[in-house]
Amino acid sequence: MMQSLLGVYLEQEGYDITGVLTGKDMFAALNKRPADLILLDLTLPDEDGLTLARQIRARSNVPIIIMTARKGMEDRLTGLGIGADDFLTKPFDPRELVLRVRNVLKRSGERQDETAETIDFDGWRLDLASRTLTAAGGDDVPLTGGEFNLLAALVKAPNRVLSRDHLLDAIARDDEPPSDRMIDVYVSRLRKKIEKSPKNPKYIVTVPGHGYKFTGVLE
Repeated sequence: MMQSLLGVYLEQEGYDITGVLTGKDMFAALNKRPADLILLDLTLPDEDGLTLARQIRARSNVPIIIMTARKGMEDRLTGLGIGADDFLTKPFDPRELVLRVRNVLKRSGERQDETAETIDFDGWRLDLASRTLTAAGGDDVPLTGGEFNLLAALVKAPNRVLSRDHLLDAIARDDEPPSDRMIDVYVSRLRKKIEKSPKNPKYIVTVPGHGYKFTGVLE
């Protein structure tokens, strides 16, 4: 009920709204159409909102405003620590929500002006908007959603060791729980697609006991 009312209110303010009720439906909607901002309730039927916020932030910089009836400071601090852009405690005035949406989108737009949508390394081009990888010769290299999410997470943090937990959040799918085995499978597939010698990788390097890091030279 509240979702419908807020959706109508925001649409009257000129925003294009897609409403979903579960985390699974949210990721399905995001795969079909990227969002400019996510309003995320912490209490959902299939997953805790803080877990979803962490998974969103691991794969995207899309702004997140958390909405919750929880009063505890710990949830607020956890949400902001994960990377949420703002936090609203229910009940709230819809006019306040509109102002916060407007301000977060403005800040996000300023950040996006400074953020490249493509990342080049050693002749490769990773297009974050179209979710494509192009080789030096100009050929597109087909990647699954999980492969792209994992590569994007690594490339956006060059020379930084990413833990397996971080990478699990980046590749989490809406239709099955992630596992360590999935990371190994995706890394193996990516190495076969972008490394000259998959057994002696140049780009995706294993850091035993810690995770993986991307060591390519960004252009």
